[in-house]
Amino acid sequence: MGKIPADYLPPKEFWPEHVVPEEFKHLVAGPLNLAEEFLDKHVKAGLGKQAAILFGDQTITYEELMKMANKVANVLKSLGVESQDRVGIRMTNTPDAVAINFGIQKVGAIPVPVSPLWAKEEIEFTLNNAEFSAFFVSAPLLAAVEAGQKDFQFPTKIIVVGGKPDEVKAKGYVDFAEEFAKAADTFENVKLSPDDIGVILYTSGTTGQPKGCVHFVKEVIIESHLVNKYVWKLKPGEVLGGSAPVSFAAGYGTFCLVPFAAGATISLLPKFTPDDMMATIQKHKVNVVTGLPTAYRKLLEMPNFNDYDISSVRMYTSGGDALTGKTLAMWQAKTGKPIWEGLGGTEMVHLVTSNTMSNVPVPDSIGKALPGFEVKVIKEDGTEAAPGEVGSMLVKGPTGTVYWKPYVQDQKLLKSQKKGVKDGYNMMGDAVIMDKDGFIYFQAREDDMIKSSGFRLAPSEIEDAIIRHPKVRDCAVVGIPDEILGQKVVAMVELEPGNTPSMDLAKDIINSTTDLLAKYKLPREVVFLEAIPRTPTGKIIKKDLRKNYSEYKDKFKLI
Repeated sequence: MGKIPADYLPPKEFWPEHVVPEEFKHLVAGPLNLAEEFLDKHVKAGLGKQAAILFGDQTITYEELMKMANKVANVLKSLGVESQDRVGIRMTNTPDAVAINFGIQKVGAIPVPVSPLWAKEEIEFTLNNAEFSAFFVSAPLLAAVEAGQKDFQFPTKIIVVGGKPDEVKAKGYVDFAEEFAKAADTFENVKLSPDDIGVILYTSGTTGQPKGCVHFVKEVIIESHLVNKYVWKLKPGEVLGGSAPVSFAAGYGTFCLVPFAAGATISLLPKFTPDDMMATIQKHKVNVVTGLPTAYRKLLEMPNFNDYDISSVRMYTSGGDALTGKTLAMWQAKTGKPIWEGLGGTEMVHLVTSNTMSNVPVPDSIGKALPGFEVKVIKEDGTEAAPGEVGSMLVKGPTGTVYWKPYVQDQKLLKSQKKGVKDGYNMMGDAVIMDKDGFIYFQAREDDMIKSSGFRLAPSEIEDAIIRHPKVRDCAVVGIPDEILGQKVVAMVELEPGNTPSMDLAKDIINSTTDLLAKYKLPREVVFLEAIPRTPTGKIIKKDLRKNYSEYKDKFKLI
């Protein structure tokens, strides 16, 4: 069994407190194997013939998926991969990607999802940082891997999925199809301790190089069961669908963990387009849909929305970015069903709050803490914020922030680890308001809060007021340095199609917020953009907006 060097994890005194909820203790009594928990046990329970994956016209049963995973595990063993070795996954949304994840788990190795949207620098950094023993790559996603290969520091076996065998082998890579065909479909799972590492999820890298977030076996199991029990509430045979990439942190939890805790079925969409999404929901009779707010907004724009039969859906959920009350109201009017919003994070495996903690969604709220998690809000002076006061969000529960390799890069992540944990709580880096009933309202990333004329302003409140204007499609509010105000409030606005930027329109947008915002919160300027820059998970990239403010100001009309 492989052993993780002591200095690859921060000292335990800097870890957050991990609290195991009583209702899930029996699941993490160990020894454990994650693939056995999420896959094999369902076959043993009689669900072998039930669909595990729907993909186009394909149906893969739990028994078939287990055999696929066993074959992957045998391929890995033949390549010398051992327990607690790190194995990368950079895959398109296919059944192979899910089977590969479970195969990695079966040998006791550590899956490391690598976003299909990353460029060579992020891939190279992650491979070297995690020290991949093997790396599964879909052929269409291979180019960026090859571009950085000369700088790989470890003898990583690159396993190409879906490539042309002769070309793959000529480059010195392993052809997945050939090795998979030869492998046996039985395997004896490698057992782990609940405190061994179950997965390493890397952050999106929008504020520097990606950060490796370590999650232990017990965390992965508890969080998967917890999210399903209190949010999606999937039953065996029910179908979960969405468009997130499987090998992206959020998509990994969505399609490789949570539904399999329930013995449910996943509907995989190769690539998001509004029509493909709606057609897949109809074809696979999806029961629960999860998606980014941007995906819901694109679906709402479809002129042929009502051509599709999506009556199978009982629940829509969202996360990753603010949904806005406007989107919620439009969706409910269109479908008769709400969108249930929540908040999670790569550092926490998946969700920590959800609006499903209420009988009906609370508009603009990210819900309450899920059972097993505790949330508190503190002010800048460290005292607890009163209901309605803006403060920093702290979370304690069964998952938590533990950074991988904290001593490299001048101990950068060790400093983040110390700063990010307070009295056993995880500092989420989010400015929020919590009301007297425990409902939480996201205001901004703390780095994005605006300090103007002595006031601490939340961009989300101003954005929500602006986006109500009928000609505004999307907006982002940032603070720009100002000699008099400290920071001035600048609204970056993307207009609905067919509208033209003008001074009069900018004034009208500001005037439309005067009944909704205090005078000191009003935007001082409006900048019209062709599109608001967002990450693959839908989050606004505000650092780019601040950085490029002068360029935007010169290019577009400004008030």
